[in-house]
Amino acid sequence: MNAVEIEQALSDLAAQAFDGAEFPFQFLAAFGNKATTIQRLRKGDSNASDVPGGLLQRNHIHIAVAEPGEVGKTLTALKASLKTAQAKAKFILATDGATLEAEELATGDAIACEFPQFPDHFGFFLPLAGISTIKEIKDNPIDVRATGRLNKLYVELLRENPAWASEKRRPDMNHFMARLIFCFFAEDTDIFLGDSLFTTTVDRMSERDGANVHEVLETIFRAMNTTTDARAAAGLPRWANEFPYVNGGLFSGSTEVPKFTRTARSYLYQAGQLNWREINPDIFGSMIQAVADDEERGALGMHYTSLPNILKVLNPLFLDDLRAQLESAGENKIKLLNLRKRMAHIRVFDPACGSGNFLVIAYKQMREIEAQINRLRGEANLASEIPINNFRGIELRDFPAEIARLALIIAEFQCDVLYRGQKEALTDVLPLDSQNWITCGNALRLDWLAICPPTGTGVKLVGDDLFNTPLDQAEIDFTNEGGETYICGNPPYRGSKWQTDEQKSDMVNAWAKHPKLAKTTDFVTGWFARFFDYADQEPNAVAAFVATNSVCQGQQAIEVWPAAYQRGCEIRFAHSSFKWTNLASNNAGVTVVIVGLGKTSTLTKRLYQDDLVKQCTAIGPYLVPDSLAYVEKVSSPIGEQSVMLFGNMPRDGGHLFLDSDEAAHITAKDAVAMPFVKRFIGSDELINGRQRYCLWIEDDEAHAASASNFIAQRLKLVAENRKKSEAESTRAFAQRPHRFVQIAGVARKHQILVPGVSSENRQYLPCDYLPASCIASNKCFALYDAPLWNLALIASRLHWVWIGTVCVRLEMRFSYSNTLGWNTFPIPPLTEQNKADLTACAQEILLAREAHFPATIADLYEPDTMPDDLRRAHEKNDETLERIYIGRKFKNDTERLEKLFDLYTKMTAGQGKPKKGKAK
Repeated sequence: MNAVEIEQALSDLAAQAFDGAEFPFQFLAAFGNKATTIQRLRKGDSNASDVPGGLLQRNHIHIAVAEPGEVGKTLTALKASLKTAQAKAKFILATDGATLEAEELATGDAIACEFPQFPDHFGFFLPLAGISTIKEIKDNPIDVRATGRLNKLYVELLRENPAWASEKRRPDMNHFMARLIFCFFAEDTDIFLGDSLFTTTVDRMSERDGANVHEVLETIFRAMNTTTDARAAAGLPRWANEFPYVNGGLFSGSTEVPKFTRTARSYLYQAGQLNWREINPDIFGSMIQAVADDEERGALGMHYTSLPNILKVLNPLFLDDLRAQLESAGENKIKLLNLRKRMAHIRVFDPACGSGNFLVIAYKQMREIEAQINRLRGEANLASEIPINNFRGIELRDFPAEIARLALIIAEFQCDVLYRGQKEALTDVLPLDSQNWITCGNALRLDWLAICPPTGTGVKLVGDDLFNTPLDQAEIDFTNEGGETYICGNPPYRGSKWQTDEQKSDMVNAWAKHPKLAKTTDFVTGWFARFFDYADQEPNAVAAFVATNSVCQGQQAIEVWPAAYQRGCEIRFAHSSFKWTNLASNNAGVTVVIVGLGKTSTLTKRLYQDDLVKQCTAIGPYLVPDSLAYVEKVSSPIGEQSVMLFGNMPRDGGHLFLDSDEAAHITAKDAVAMPFVKRFIGSDELINGRQRYCLWIEDDEAHAASASNFIAQRLKLVAENRKKSEAESTRAFAQRPHRFVQIAGVARKHQILVPGVSSENRQYLPCDYLPASCIASNKCFALYDAPLWNLALIASRLHWVWIGTVCVRLEMRFSYSNTLGWNTFPIPPLTEQNKADLTACAQEILLAREAHFPATIADLYEPDTMPDDLRRAHEKNDETLERIYIGRKFKNDTERLEKLFDLYTKMTAGQGKPKKGKAK
């Protein structure tokens, strides 16, 4: 379940007559627990509560229904319960149907309220559904509630008005919803005079069955598009004259409204009962955009991006500098005035703006700084000099674009109320400005310079329709010539393999000056390309984009960033990889980086890693400080490490493989087949200890092996499967069914194996030392008969850091590469003593693992439960290896990377590596 559904379920539960026996089960059902789970708890099969009237769900919550007036006492008993701790309950909750108290045990956060009000705290309980609690949602439920109410209304209206669901009419439907949102907000903030003017009027003037609701709304909308002077001639009914003239294009054009049912009228009334004064436009806009998208409606309410994440983009882009200037100005009124003038000329442009949350937050943060300036200058009530139309955006879809405009209007009014007072805010809010500052269109096709020109010297047009202004009216009258332009946003993510034909065409257009990159890079890089074009004309502009971390890893890193250097651009600042999460249930989040782009300069660069920031002279393609080097695949190692090859690929249709039972049976019953049954090791087998076997038959053993009826039957099936293959190379091996199609190598004594893909959550890369009798899969890389000290390199933190940086990742998982990760791994010259020391370290690691048999690598390398002796063995290995590099242990991973890239640059100098800035 999503946040909206949970809020609705809890609201429904609170509205029912309280049933003490049923409440705990009803509460758990509201969070999406399956009927079978509830049934087991009812039976007592999985309810281990030791508190009278209690219900305990392991890893989740301990609930108890208390006697009247005994809620506090019961909550204390839940907290003291041994079962609460044993079951690792995250929450405790007690209620008597009159009051309710709950506590989150890990944080100590608690709530206490009257029972009917407990749904107001639904955000407090969201972790029960696997949803990370967002502070803004936890503290203020209105945004989720409003989204839920509007969604129900939207769905009901489309059901009753199927024509409005068509591609042709859907923009009309979305425009209608934007009008409703404004009306709800306006009546709760006194923009409309009177108490709940809009909701009350609709309720009073419309029939209970909803038959004439559309007529009432059409009349209200017509009134808000009619100036005071024109009202007498317009023939508006007296009750409609109470609504003010709004203009701004919000109510211009057609006033047609979809037909309402009794149910739709009820949903409209319910939405009007909410307190829209508290709406948060940077949250609400993100959530509501899913209402109008059939594909996204199942994820309703999950699209909110937290304020801290957005500030990771905006703060280093320009807000930190503004705050620093404010602090530097102190109480100097001249400096404060100059800063205020500077801010009035700043343009913020989001060319993938969605519902506008980046723009809204940028606006609100700037208004906060301006308010501090005004207070320090003794001008607290001064009207804002920051034009809302300096916050510009491009959005592909019409409804989010409308919501973005509306969100900025709401944000402006709320800031005026906060910093100037309700009276002054109301004086300036109406009529709305009709200038167009959000453009609905394709950001990879439109001319950014036309939409956000660097000065005010462009065509000076004022649109007459806020929501339907043509693209050729995008250039409005700016009075901020010479101001700064900051481009920001979170463009859509999609890898090159998953782009639609239309998106591929968009990429070709964006990367017109570097056509090869259109075919191989993530969709988000199209926004990089358009910024490079923009910066060619406006060299002072700076941009910061959230991007998939893959653009700073592996092959993309050595394609995108040399092109940037060629265009005279650099990375001004960056955030290293982190999870960009939202409100989705059990959402792991997309792994992203933030890159700040600008023309090449001598400015100090800043690299952010968690809460740390490193000042540096340059930030390279892999977000490494002070190094612009980039790593290319090489066919052989650049250092002393042994050759690493792929494992072996069967292409057999599965007929050369056996599970554990089959292998045991054949080796016990078939003496001819027994020597040819070998353990087969791929990534899963190496990490999780899965037992898998294969038939491994050398060419000179094929005749002897065929004497086994079992093997002969299997080889026949392999041959038939290969004959049907689409690959000519595979069909050719139908004549040699005993043999794997691709054999990279075979160990004669031993082998060191590394999985092709593994989790990033381990502190060390998984690897193992295995006998020659095992066969390496193509899902692994292998060092055949290599000295054991190679394992000490692979198992080191240094190698973990290198692979995580230069190789491609799948989400955050490591995707290992011999040519890109192992062969390029820079190693200082090793003495024989160094190799002996590393060999001893590798042996200690293997012995520590052996002491915990039959624990698998997955078991042993779980970060929180890694055995102490194994951890000490790895720490000794790290110290031994790192002393070879710098004579001591490295302080952190950043220092490790800096040394590795410095050494890599020295080792590859003069070997034909691309020069800095050369585009691929």
